[in-house]
Amino acid sequence: MNANIDSLLKKSDSSISEILNKALSDKEVSAEEGLRLYNTSGIDFHLVGLVADEIRSRRAGDTVTYVVNRNINFTNVCIKQCGFCAFSRDFREEEGYFLPTEEIVRRAKEAHQLGATEVCIQAGLPPDMEGELYENICKEIKKEIPDIHIHGFSPEEVLYGASRSKTTIREYLKRLKEAGVNTLPGTAAEILDQKLRDKISPGRISVKDWIDVIKTAHNLGINTTSTMMFGHIETPEDRVNHIVKIREIQKETKGFTEFVPLNFIHSEAPMYKHQLHEEIREGGSGKDVLLTHAIARILLNNQIDNIQMSWVKEGQKMSQLLLMWGANDFGGTLINESISTSAGSNHGQLIKPKEIRRLVKEIGRVPAERSTNYKILKRFDGNDESDDELDKISDSTKFGSYAELIKINKFRYKNPRSNKP
Repeated sequence: MNANIDSLLKKSDSSISEILNKALSDKEVSAEEGLRLYNTSGIDFHLVGLVADEIRSRRAGDTVTYVVNRNINFTNVCIKQCGFCAFSRDFREEEGYFLPTEEIVRRAKEAHQLGATEVCIQAGLPPDMEGELYENICKEIKKEIPDIHIHGFSPEEVLYGASRSKTTIREYLKRLKEAGVNTLPGTAAEILDQKLRDKISPGRISVKDWIDVIKTAHNLGINTTSTMMFGHIETPEDRVNHIVKIREIQKETKGFTEFVPLNFIHSEAPMYKHQLHEEIREGGSGKDVLLTHAIARILLNNQIDNIQMSWVKEGQKMSQLLLMWGANDFGGTLINESISTSAGSNHGQLIKPKEIRRLVKEIGRVPAERSTNYKILKRFDGNDESDDELDKISDSTKFGSYAELIKINKFRYKNPRSNKP
């Protein structure tokens, strides 16, 4: 154990030092113990971060990974109206868009030419969607770019696609895998507590169905990420219970590649703008954000090696701090980030690989480009630099923005029902 941590633990609250020593001994920390860590202050608060960083060092070393990828959110039209989502539009709104498959493929090819190894495909749930849409998108991408990794379709989208295809989740996931889906984003999780979900996103995928999709994907050999949205109306107890649910799934399936805490972006979120809940907050505080990443690292020790922070949610300097509070992964370059941006995030929609490497080196760590499944593609442990094409782009506005996209007439959503007799 780090001698400085050992010395400080002797000065901390005995019950807190007992929990942290347990974590350092690679013993499982319970939900109740994780909750105690949320209530720390003074030296105990800092020790939570130090212990999380020590565990991070054991699991990931000094390497900070990132992936060169592009988000393709091909439609913002959605039958659901979640209280936290400022991205979606229903089919009657003028700002609804729907990218044709050839445009999705064009964006994927452009990203691949710029060095992307992954495209992340997620979108709203358009009404009257053809059941084969997701499969057809993947087939067309793979036809043009066989070696690109498709990280696509949240559990909510899988459930919707299965429903539109009138088939089971298992059979639908098999079809997606055959069409070219490599991994699933573990989004649509928010907080895995049904009563809370019924408040912030009534009608959204249930906890039971989310777990069913995730476990089925893992059993079929499809890895997924795992996420948690915090900083809205949930309590610290809700958070630790959520993380423990993720841990229990991982014990059973070993299918999660990472855990990603996602801070609630409040300014344009409907449930905040309209004050739909008395207790709603403006996202997690700085202390909340640090503790959530650190406690996730501590609770998931021995189960999930990678804790990713979101530069889109937190900004660059807080991201550097989080890499010293348990996180080891910087996430992706994204190129087109629409969902957080539409909710009011001010941290941009693209970060270049060289910028990630600079931020990582500034805190004395080693940047490394990875694949979606965390295979190291290239380490940058000296002064050597990459020749990424994405780094050579001088004007990132060429990729467009969400604000521009919703105004492009040729991509305007056309309701299939309007063409029916």
